[in-house]
Amino acid sequence: MKLLFAPTSPFVRKVMVCAHLTGQADKIQRLDSAAHPVRRDSRIAAHNPLAKVPTLILQDGQVLYDSRVICEYLASQADAETIFPASGADRWTALSRQALGDGLLDAALLARYELTARPPEFQWPTWREALLTKVTACLASIETIASELNHHQPTIGEITIGCALGYLDFRFPELNWRAKCGIAAHWNEAFQSLPAMQATQPCEV
Repeated sequence: MKLLFAPTSPFVRKVMVCAHLTGQADKIQRLDSAAHPVRRDSRIAAHNPLAKVPTLILQDGQVLYDSRVICEYLASQADAETIFPASGADRWTALSRQALGDGLLDAALLARYELTARPPEFQWPTWREALLTKVTACLASIETIASELNHHQPTIGEITIGCALGYLDFRFPELNWRAKCGIAAHWNEAFQSLPAMQATQPCEV
C-alpha cells in the first residue's frame, strides 16, 4: 500500500495510528506530497480529485480517501472490531465521536489557513473567531465525555479525538485548552503515551 503523506496532517496521523494499532504500519509506503488549500499538488491530484491527504493507493491500484474510509479499510483488513465496533450503540458512539474529532480538526485547519494561506488583505478575523468558537465548543463536548473515553482499547472515536487534541498542541498552543478541560487533559496524557501515538507525532520537515 502507498499513502500520500504529510507529516503535519492530523488526518494522516489518524490513519497511521490505525495502521500501527492493527499491525500494518510496515506495509504502507509513505509518499511525499504537499497538500495545500490553494496550490494543488499534481502528485495527489493524479489519484484524488480533491488533491488532499491522506490518500491510500492499494496494491491493485484502487484508491481510497478520506481518513474515515482509509481507517475503516485498515481495521477491516485486521478484523479490528475494537476500532470500528460492528453494530449497536457502541458503533454509533464511536462514529459520533469520530465526527466530533473530525469537526474540531476541520474548524482548526480552516482557522489556521485563514492566516497562513490567505493574503492579509483578504483575511476575515470574524470568520476565524467563529471557527475557533467551534473548536471551543468541541472541546467542551469532549470534556463532558472524557471520563468515558478509553485508552487501552481505543475506538476510532478516541483515536480521532486524540489526534485532534494533539493537533491543538502542535498548532494552537495559545488556546491552552487544558485550563478548562481537566478531565480531557488527564485522559489525553495517557492516550498520547500510547506507542501508536508516540510513533506518529507531527513534525515540520
